[in-house]
Amino acid sequence: MTAARMTAMLGATAALAALAAPAHAAPAASAAPPTVEEQRLDQAVPQEILRRSGFAGVAPSFTRALERAGSHRAAENVVARHGERLWRRAVDRAQGRVPAGDLDRADDRPLYWARLGMTRAIRRWNPSFVLSDKARARLLVRLERASRGQEDVAYPHRVRRILVTGFDPFTLDRDIRIGNPSGATALALDGTVVRTSRGPARIETMTFPVRWRDFTDGMVERALRPHLPRVDLFTTVSQGRPDRFDVERFNGAWRGGFPDNERASSTGLIPVRGAQPQWTVTTLPHRAMVGAGTGPFQVIDNTQVTEIPAGGTTEVVRPDGPTPGSAARAGAGGNYLSNEIAYRATLLRDRLGLTRLPGGHLHTPVLRFGDGNTDPGTGTVTDPQFERNRRAIVTQARDLITAAASATARSAR
Repeated sequence: MTAARMTAMLGATAALAALAAPAHAAPAASAAPPTVEEQRLDQAVPQEILRRSGFAGVAPSFTRALERAGSHRAAENVVARHGERLWRRAVDRAQGRVPAGDLDRADDRPLYWARLGMTRAIRRWNPSFVLSDKARARLLVRLERASRGQEDVAYPHRVRRILVTGFDPFTLDRDIRIGNPSGATALALDGTVVRTSRGPARIETMTFPVRWRDFTDGMVERALRPHLPRVDLFTTVSQGRPDRFDVERFNGAWRGGFPDNERASSTGLIPVRGAQPQWTVTTLPHRAMVGAGTGPFQVIDNTQVTEIPAGGTTEVVRPDGPTPGSAARAGAGGNYLSNEIAYRATLLRDRLGLTRLPGGHLHTPVLRFGDGNTDPGTGTVTDPQFERNRRAIVTQARDLITAAASATARSAR
């Protein structure tokens, strides 16, 4: 074969290949690495919780649906549908409408670990179409919102309206078995109606991650802003101190740096837009809540803060609240994300001009494992005392919220 003929044949082959190739061939999308939270997922305890709760199939089902998505819009629909389905299933499980497996139905941990299986699936996904890093991030945000009840808030007419928030489990490197009674409270109360002295009140709930970055990105404000003008009372809820509930009177504008669920730390002023007060104040009816006799745990009207006094340089603990002109270093609820959600929610209340809206933060008792089951290395994922403690906390949280609603007049909406 002559060189000229060989050149002609190669040229023809290249031309045919060019005609056969799509005009805009999509480069293979690169998967994102798993987060610190997602890396914990394959440990024995999370897998046992998923298996025993009946949630082990959530992430595989979601992954199969995602792999069938042939476009970004189709993927968005899959993410929204499966995220909403996970939230509803977790609520229905907690409220006894679907089988609970052989874990107590009040357990909040299956929702947490199932969601992480879904977020990991999105990071691992290599679709057939172009998926930019920003587009993948948007899918993750949508999944977080949908699977946390943040897109599920709806109130009927002619009832009082209460909004409650909870948190994921945290300090999982200390004990991966940990749950969060505030998350359990959110699942138990979502969509329920309580009887108050001022009539029936509908409770809607949502949860938030224990991650500094989500708060920096404005998740709290985006989730709460549409609803605060329409509710009669709100309270953020988190896990606090042993054997007591605290109605936190003051919230400080300071991050203390304790590591979050991604082992990230953040210290300094809480990042918000616009003018920033050092302190915000609860408008919950704290005296009525303390005096309501909700038992069995003591309820404290907590006013202790840590500040740097005006003109000073040293931190001072103030048992009766901040002094004029001081710089916040810890609110009554500390300087972790529980204080931050309270600060952001009450600052949003004030910026929206909702000065008559009762709202603030409630810290629950610490949820403890039973005697003889405190060692995470040898202990079981649940025990009867652990389950009784969680139910007692959830029941008293509901009663405290009901007492708060009974003590407040209908807000101007």
